[in-house]
Formats: sequence, structure tokens, C-alpha cells
Amino acid sequence: MQARTDPTLELRQALARFATGITVVTTRAADGSPLGLTVNSFASVSLDPPLLLWCLGRAAADYDAFRLAERHLVNVLAADQVELSKRFAARGPDRFAGLRYADTDTGLPRLAGCIAWFECAIRSRYDEGDHVILVGRIEAFEIAPGRPLLFHDSRYVTDLPDAPSPRRPRPPRG
Repeated sequence: MQARTDPTLELRQALARFATGITVVTTRAADGSPLGLTVNSFASVSLDPPLLLWCLGRAAADYDAFRLAERHLVNVLAADQVELSKRFAARGPDRFAGLRYADTDTGLPRLAGCIAWFECAIRSRYDEGDHVILVGRIEAFEIAPGRPLLFHDSRYVTDLPDAPSPRRPRPPRG
């Protein structure tokens, strides 16, 4: 008898062939405590107006807090931040314990050492399958030198060349 393959596993393996960047999305809980989770389903949507999206899995830790938050910050991880990615991908009581971060002017947790940051106000939420697609309007952003952390074929990739020096940050148009 021939063994049956799992189509979900095969689809997951096929999707893993696409390299993605790694981000940690942060926000604040209703009680003001910092929240964060590792996300690789992140994409630019529009430059005018400046929009991005990320997908929140329904099984994610702090799902309700992220789904209902009106603001979030996307921290784009650098190649040397594998452990940070793992920390925010794991479930735990306080992922921020002992971590270097600073609050933005609006109070969102901004992680140190990232190569880019995007502060967003929620514009739209779409329920699709086992995720919620969150579209944010970029209200502020910054870039820093460094190499990106990527995920490909279910593994971290850290050996890319350095990115060119960033230009001076500027507010988005619109």
C-alpha cells in the first residue's frame, strides 16, 4: 500500500521555497505592557498612500491584543538577530524581559539593532482563512545600516552582503 502524502505539509514546503524577511511586530496591550511577535508575512502595499501589511495567525500569542490594536511597529530584523526572532516566535510570559528597546513618541516598543522600523496606524483588517490581514498606514519610518535576516526553506539565512548606506529618513508623503 502506498503512503499518502499530506497536502498541507507539501504546500508548506512549497511556500518555504520563497525567501522572506523576518520582522517583529510590537504594540501595547490594554494595560500598557509591551507585546511583540515574530512575523514573516510582511509586504509593502502602496507608496501613495504609504501602506504595508502583515498577517496575524489566529493561533498567535496575544492574538486579540494585536487584532484590536490601533497602532503597531514593524521592526525589520538584522542578520545578527536570530535569537531575537526565536524569542518572539516562542510563547512566554514576558518576551521583553532583559531586552533593549525604547518607546517611540507614541509609546510603541522599538527594538534596538534593527535595520528598519515602520510605525503604522491600522487602516484595514481582513479576515482570511486562518489569519487576519492587517493593513497599516506608515506614519514614520527609519532605516539603519546592516544585513537583513531572511528565512528560506525553514532555515534562517544570515550571510547576505551588507546593504548600501541608508539615506536620511524622511516622513512618508500623503
